[in-house]
Amino acid sequence: MITGTRELRGGQEHLVLTRTFAAPVEDVWAAVTESERLGRWFCTWTGDPATGLVEVTWAFEDEMPVEPYAIDECHPPHHLRVHNVHDDPGQVWTLDLRLHEEDGRTVLTFAQVLTGAQPVTDVGPGWEYYLDRLVDSVRTGTVSQVRWSDYEGLGGEYAAAFGAT
Repeated sequence: MITGTRELRGGQEHLVLTRTFAAPVEDVWAAVTESERLGRWFCTWTGDPATGLVEVTWAFEDEMPVEPYAIDECHPPHHLRVHNVHDDPGQVWTLDLRLHEEDGRTVLTFAQVLTGAQPVTDVGPGWEYYLDRLVDSVRTGTVSQVRWSDYEGLGGEYAAAFGAT
């Protein structure tokens, strides 16, 4: 079952997913910003974030691509907005992460701007997978229970929910 929803923000369509953690906001922030912890579930980065640009290496994709990412906004430990640097505007992935505490838990709201070049039938299942890896990583320190094969079939559900083909 998919958890992503469609939201219109600032005139742009977004895929929005939420995850809840039994951990302090600072711990979840570290898991999404510190290269070593980020590498457990998603990617690693190198460079100096103070420059506003880092090199991201995707750790769990077939080709392990390296891409420059610009840091648009960073307000620790509550808000991070980044985008990959690409010549083709249709290939730019803008990602927005917001964290807040609620009833002793940390809530992550993740959003990606959707463009025609990024079909929700692909990115929706991908983010479900990666965010569940994040939850597992924060909970256990490793990612042992999350398998891509459990997410591959979600594209059809996203197509139905978003009216995509």
